[in-house]
Amino acid sequence: MKRFVLAAVAAVALGGAAYADIIKVGVIGPFSGPFALQGKNFKAGIDAYMAVNGKKVGNDEVEVIYRDLPAADPAQSKSLAQELVVKGKVQYLAGFYFTPDAMAVTPILKQANVPMVIFNAATSAIVTKSPLVVRTSFTTWQTSTPIAKVAFDAGVKKVISVVSDYGPGVDAENAFKAGFEKQGGQVVQAIRMPLSTNDFSPIMQRIKDSGAQGVFAFLPSGPTTLGFVKAYNENGLKTAGIKLFAPGDLTQESDLPALGDAALGMQTTFHYSVSHDSPENKAFVAAAGKAIGNPAELTFPAVGAFDGMHVIYKMIEATGGKQDAQKAVDAVKDLSWVSPRGPVTIDAESRHITQNIYLREVAKGDDGKYYNKEIQTFEKQGDPGLAAAK
Repeated sequence: MKRFVLAAVAAVALGGAAYADIIKVGVIGPFSGPFALQGKNFKAGIDAYMAVNGKKVGNDEVEVIYRDLPAADPAQSKSLAQELVVKGKVQYLAGFYFTPDAMAVTPILKQANVPMVIFNAATSAIVTKSPLVVRTSFTTWQTSTPIAKVAFDAGVKKVISVVSDYGPGVDAENAFKAGFEKQGGQVVQAIRMPLSTNDFSPIMQRIKDSGAQGVFAFLPSGPTTLGFVKAYNENGLKTAGIKLFAPGDLTQESDLPALGDAALGMQTTFHYSVSHDSPENKAFVAAAGKAIGNPAELTFPAVGAFDGMHVIYKMIEATGGKQDAQKAVDAVKDLSWVSPRGPVTIDAESRHITQNIYLREVAKGDDGKYYNKEIQTFEKQGDPGLAAAK
């Protein structure tokens, strides 16, 4: 009784002021382990968005709850998502660096009445697994299709494909093959490596023995991509004239100092470069660089998280802070804005992001720092892999 009276007195003392609800967003990603830099970029993008736009949407305060998933682990991803929904009372799930982790969570979204906003996971099929999934990153179909034309236009007619053997890798392999064969090229061999592969010397020998003029490669950004590009150089493929083509995962900015001059001239296609020349990106890099602490560590998952928070804020605004997953998702269909990466739209049908894809070349600035120089734009690219995923 005493507790009730005290609560009533406190309510009167507040004078009928409007109560602000706390809207909780659960973010699952690799915040420790070998891919911790990617999780650090998730957080930098989130912190940058909230620093620029505030922590409130109307009267509702946004709180982000993080859960660490150091490596791909679908069972643990689902368990963390369930804990966030049931115990954490989150209204939104976000993050997801690896595709298997995102896939594992899609079955619980409808019953939990929670949307999922993907900051990175890049397999086309994820958005087909639930109508409550929205993606603000990219897909490997989207980033790998343009590089096929680039390779053919460079005079390369025979290519060997080397990818990590999981969803995005298979997508990348299929995307490049479809695009390259359409141009008139030939994929002479396709190699799929276990996701855990870290000794690439045997792979480099197979590339040499294939007789291909070039190699198309996809691996998830992190220690594996750095190791692959180093092995490509150290095993003499570059000096032998075997050209390397890849989506931008292989030349993320944080790896360029370690790759050094060996990476100069390497061309990739990707949705974002830290060096992208726009006022929106300059503001983003300043805010995210401050958030991450060391601006040299800033790389592409940060922009997926930054734009992901933009989408979540729009969802909260549309629902008035109430928990209504379908209404939240419907509200961002056809949503367009100018991202740090350029103009983007959430496609109404697929809930996947339409964006520019850029051909970039590793260059060295006057300050001696390496960067991805954008040299060509493939405008308003959707996801050609969605048709294959359905």
